[in-house]
Amino acid sequence: MSMHLHAWLLACAMLVAPVPAAVSQAPPSAQGGVVLLDIKGGIGPATRDYVRSGLHRAAQANAAAVVLRIDTPGGLDAATRDINQAILASDVPVIGWVAPSGARAASAGTYILYACHLAAMAPATSLGAATPVSMGGSGFGPEEPQRGPDDARQPGQEAQKKEEGAGEPHSAMERKAINDAGAYLRSLAELRGRNARFADAAVHDAATLTAMQAHAQGVVEIVADDIGSLLKQADGRTVRLARGDVVLHVERRAVTVQAPDWRARLLAVLTEPTVAYLLLLIGLYGLVFEGYNPGAILPGMVGVICLLLAAYGLQVLPVNYAGVALIVIGVALIALEVAMPSIGAAGIGGVVSLLAGSLILFDTDVPGFGVPGALIAGIGVTSALAFMGMLWLAARARRRPVVTGVEELVGNLAVATRDFAGRGQVRIRGEEWQAQSDRPVHRGESVRVLAIDGLVLRVVPERGDLT
Repeated sequence: MSMHLHAWLLACAMLVAPVPAAVSQAPPSAQGGVVLLDIKGGIGPATRDYVRSGLHRAAQANAAAVVLRIDTPGGLDAATRDINQAILASDVPVIGWVAPSGARAASAGTYILYACHLAAMAPATSLGAATPVSMGGSGFGPEEPQRGPDDARQPGQEAQKKEEGAGEPHSAMERKAINDAGAYLRSLAELRGRNARFADAAVHDAATLTAMQAHAQGVVEIVADDIGSLLKQADGRTVRLARGDVVLHVERRAVTVQAPDWRARLLAVLTEPTVAYLLLLIGLYGLVFEGYNPGAILPGMVGVICLLLAAYGLQVLPVNYAGVALIVIGVALIALEVAMPSIGAAGIGGVVSLLAGSLILFDTDVPGFGVPGALIAGIGVTSALAFMGMLWLAARARRRPVVTGVEELVGNLAVATRDFAGRGQVRIRGEEWQAQSDRPVHRGESVRVLAIDGLVLRVVPERGDLT
């Protein structure tokens, strides 16, 4: 009996013992698939939230890697740095991929690509031109500095140009912004073991590289024309995460494209500068119409909602609040001109203020974060035409005959209620009036009112023979 008991215990131990070993040595297949996020267009608050949310979901799903497919002309500095912080802190390897062919990772896209654990580009793509284009470093855009015909530089020649004093920013604020951006991109290059020399040239000289040049100069690790080739070349590489080195096992993994959720799409719409600008105008004009028609409710309700949505969108955009103030003043002056038509001074001032505020509303030169000039011109022309239309209506109203009050009786016909020569009585508009005529008037005869003298109508008989 004792021997049987020992045998059972031994068998149970043999069955249970391998279990902990199997759990601690989870094979790569225990990881999930690959998550694909698209960064397309100008990088702003909506892009930042989309990437953050995508990295968080990928970590929750235990994804093997996240691929950022990049095609951007640039973006806002704050949003770019927030994205990079999320990448640097990610528990999931992030592969930056400039794709498809013809895409670019200009300016802010270059910073994001340098921050990724693995950098890749598709053929016929480019990156670089990372010079800040706004004062104070409020954004990155692919703006090429002014150069002469003999000033074509290769990466690494910026030191010589600095000694000569050419190509340097003129103001202290520009120097601070460019030096800060250069140090930031260089630190990312050093962290990922990439070409720091090109990082300096991209910021100080707006240098750019094609995919093949970037690969040859150690700026990116992979050149791949499709997602399958990208994952195949990335498989087996070691990347360094915050928690340590990780070997990528991504070949033949299922790729899931994560589209922006409704909140990200709504934020993308509201933070579109053109939409925020139009919401601001609609909100202001809605309140103006409600003021002219108290109790209409609909214009006021629409105006308040649009103003709140515009405020939400503008508070995350690089807004010049002097521009907002000028727009508000412009709409107020146009409304004042409508309420109290004058010679047009208020209306002209309102149109000028509205246009000036629209032009300086967004305090950045970053591509995709400004109001199109055609839209501003259209708003200005429409406001000017509306203003001129109001002036025309006011002038036309002044030329019209009076249709209310006592003065409206002049020129109308009245009927004599009795015979009289000199002073008598006539009926007009159902009322009895004293009348004065230089000619005899017979009862029932029609007379024309020539003028009003106090409470007496001066009339003349309306018969054919006035002699």
